[in-house]
Amino acid sequence: MDTKRFIVATLLSALVLVGFEYFMPKQSHQEVAQQAGRTDRQTPPANGVPSGAPLAGLSSQPVAVPSPQAETRLPIDAPKVSGSIDLLGARLDDMVLRDYHETVQKGSPQVRILETAHDPQPNYVEIGWMNLPGGQVRVPDAQTVWSSDSPKLTADHPVTLSWDNGQGVTFRIVVSIDANYMFGIEQQVSNQTGQPLSLYPFARVDRAYTPTETGGYLVHEGPISVIDGRLDESSYKTLRTGATPPGNTSWSKPGQGGWAGITDKYWLTAVIPQQDMAVTGSYGYQANGGAGIYQVGFIAQAATVVAPGATSTTSSHVFAGAKEVNLLERYESSLHIPDFWKAVDFGWFAFLTRPIFYVLDWLNTLLGNFGLALMAFTLLVKALFFPLATRQFRSMGKMRQLQPKVKALRERYKDDQMAMNQQMMALYKAEGVNPASGCLPMVVQIPVFWCLYKDLYITIEMRHAPFFGWIHDLSAPDLTNLFNLFGLIPWDPTVLSPFLQLGIWPILFGGTMYVQQKLNPAAVDPAQQRMFQLMPVLFTFFMARQPSGLVIYYCWNNLLTMAQQLLIQHRMKGEIEKVPAIPAAGRK
Repeated sequence: MDTKRFIVATLLSALVLVGFEYFMPKQSHQEVAQQAGRTDRQTPPANGVPSGAPLAGLSSQPVAVPSPQAETRLPIDAPKVSGSIDLLGARLDDMVLRDYHETVQKGSPQVRILETAHDPQPNYVEIGWMNLPGGQVRVPDAQTVWSSDSPKLTADHPVTLSWDNGQGVTFRIVVSIDANYMFGIEQQVSNQTGQPLSLYPFARVDRAYTPTETGGYLVHEGPISVIDGRLDESSYKTLRTGATPPGNTSWSKPGQGGWAGITDKYWLTAVIPQQDMAVTGSYGYQANGGAGIYQVGFIAQAATVVAPGATSTTSSHVFAGAKEVNLLERYESSLHIPDFWKAVDFGWFAFLTRPIFYVLDWLNTLLGNFGLALMAFTLLVKALFFPLATRQFRSMGKMRQLQPKVKALRERYKDDQMAMNQQMMALYKAEGVNPASGCLPMVVQIPVFWCLYKDLYITIEMRHAPFFGWIHDLSAPDLTNLFNLFGLIPWDPTVLSPFLQLGIWPILFGGTMYVQQKLNPAAVDPAQQRMFQLMPVLFTFFMARQPSGLVIYYCWNNLLTMAQQLLIQHRMKGEIEKVPAIPAAGRK
């Protein structure tokens, strides 16, 4: 039964690792893209909500893309971002992140989060107005050329974009940016027509290509929103296949405030309406005869009425940047954005995944290295589960004492499995031993293991976080490889099979698992012994494809477990020696 207990623990670990292998996001970075845009902003509303509003009934007509030769750019120069605003259409469509690069290699390009409609992966933000049903007000569209009151947008100096429609109405968009990734937007309408005007202000995120989703089941990528306190995570496929008529689909959700946008694994582009305003937030897709356009945004539920001679102002925000956990939470607090932290996909077990991240982040602040933070975290987990480990090793000690009698029972009842099980259960009961008690520490630690894996994969704080030596990214696998003699042979074995990847840290993990196994009671059955000897090899190959931070955690955890086991066994040695040896079973 001691062997069965160990088998159960081993199978539980294998189940976790096999599950990771099944749900592990594919590391493909190929993306399909086509150029697209949108100009149909003057469609009259229906039932109080404009049918041309973002996502609330999309036109089936192909969209038009402004000519790149006609573009005039307003530079953006902020502490964390750089780029430009297209004054043709007032699109926020060109931005890179100063602090983030595509890879850890020196000279790697900065991460681009917004891209124009003429580039391979269009991703941009549109700000505008919609007419009332039958409204004749000329509103700005994708062909509108705006003027700016300043040559550059900086964190210290907002800019005002202006456009006169030639009919007595002036539209203005005041854009500001903070020291991070949050844009402030003010939409102003000045009415000099002598008649009241009614318009619907809107903001939306457009993505005119379909990216390859790399997150699998582990992280959500695609449309996302929080409206009336409810998180909605739709997929690109949902938007495409739910189309009526074919190729065009939209659905809306009325509420107050909230936020909506399109998220990637580490990056988010989202529009955030005025939180005390009644809005309609929706998802939509327009096929456009090519890659299609995914649109996520908000439009005011009630039209803004501008009296003659008056100016109306509507405020909102646009976030375009890295999903830094602490930064999102600061915005949630300062701007009263509901559940903004949920842009980071902590999952169903966020009640555990988030606290573990906070502990790791705090330890990283203290130690200055996420790898050391992982090791310190392991010490904390070991201290927390020390009572369970003590109970486990006490059970193992008792099981070791019972091995002679267990062996005798196996020999005596080898032809009667039922009788043997009954006799062994009677023996365990008489000696006060629970064979399954040793599995409890393993079962309890599985949620911690999973949440740690989740944190390593989804949080940008661990992206490109270095350790020591050759580990430059704890969120990526160990790229050294036994099969090319750790780089001595200029050949990539993974071109033949992804399983031909075996780094130094996974090998160290397999070695610690093998030594740890030797400290446990040996299985009586030779077949089980062979299976146990094979397990370190199998687990080594499983772990070779996992984030190196997780492998370091598990390797360090094995070393601590062995030290813990030796310490507890030393403390128990005196107790065991005082207990009389259990004689072998007598003959009938």
